[in-house]
Amino acid sequence: MLGAIVSGTITEKVGRRFAMSIADVFCIVGWLSIVFSKNYWYLDVGRFLVGCGIGLFSYMVLVYISEITPKDVRGSFATVNQLMICCGASLAYLLGTFLSWLALAILGVAPCLFQLLGLLFIPESPRWLSKLGRYQEFEVALQKLRGDAVDIFEEAEEIKEFTKKLVHQKEASLIDLFQKEYIHAVTVGVGLMVLQQFGGVNAICFYASEIFVSAGFSSGNSGMIAMVIVQVPMTALGVLLMEKAGRRPLLLVSAAGTCLGCFLVGLSFLSQDFQWAKDLNIILALAGILVYTGSFSLGMGGIPWVIMSEIFPINMKGSAGSLVTLVSWLGSWIVSYTFNFLMLWSSVGTFFLFASICGFTVLFVARLVPETKGRTLEEIQASMSSL
Repeated sequence: MLGAIVSGTITEKVGRRFAMSIADVFCIVGWLSIVFSKNYWYLDVGRFLVGCGIGLFSYMVLVYISEITPKDVRGSFATVNQLMICCGASLAYLLGTFLSWLALAILGVAPCLFQLLGLLFIPESPRWLSKLGRYQEFEVALQKLRGDAVDIFEEAEEIKEFTKKLVHQKEASLIDLFQKEYIHAVTVGVGLMVLQQFGGVNAICFYASEIFVSAGFSSGNSGMIAMVIVQVPMTALGVLLMEKAGRRPLLLVSAAGTCLGCFLVGLSFLSQDFQWAKDLNIILALAGILVYTGSFSLGMGGIPWVIMSEIFPINMKGSAGSLVTLVSWLGSWIVSYTFNFLMLWSSVGTFFLFASICGFTVLFVARLVPETKGRTLEEIQASMSSL
């Protein structure tokens, strides 16, 4: 959450590349603190620093991706980011079954160092350079991204024209975000993050083993393996469908699927009161968790972040990005912290509550979320502010 609070400001002040390098340094120092820990304080400091780094990354990476990619592949590239997160988490779970925490911490340093080195060779965001009036560097960066054989004149003029309109506008503060011209974009960005988290994703991911055992499984390991098997290919399917089906249809299908998954898990706990339904509640629990995981991976996992990176004009990206990212991590913490208390209150009620929130997400997407497929960032942002 602390990383999220400053993510937007740092990204706007120092640029996308340097901001990502700062996040890498946080993660590297954090992992090294864990590797060379003398006592639990070193572990706490290490986890704190890595958390700050991830809070920074969760916003700035998607902003960078959305600003450098052509409109016809922007969604796919942003969703690949979610696929890589999914693959990385699955790999960490796998390695954690036979490696010590110390070995995992040492491995954690490697991708951070690799990315820090790679940042030396990638161009800065052309849109950020244009915002600062550094037009020569802007054109060089855009040409490098598109390739020497591509004529960038039309795209470059559109970006410059849009950013020039924003030059005379001051950077939007948190209070400014609630002005009429920005309120629709803020409602969509914050709303999607709230609904994504309060739909129960982290509760289900973090406590999957316990959920399976509570539902009647002898062990949660088989269910966890099944989750990983479903999660990765469904995220990959979302990447393939992103630019064909569009954001809204995938979000609607995904939210409806998570609603069904939570409802099935709720039914599995409800059926525990009936002796004859013992086998049924195990089947319902497994089916519900897999339907939820697969559906979430298809759209609700990545698309809210994609849309968040697309809808905010460059003069409000700092404050709006910080707000939306903070809301996401705060929601994650609240749901993770309260889940055990909710299960003690009522396991049936907990999952029916999650199902209701997922059902409301369908209505929210249908009513308020715009389709951004095949449109430039400038077109999207102009349409949002005009509503």
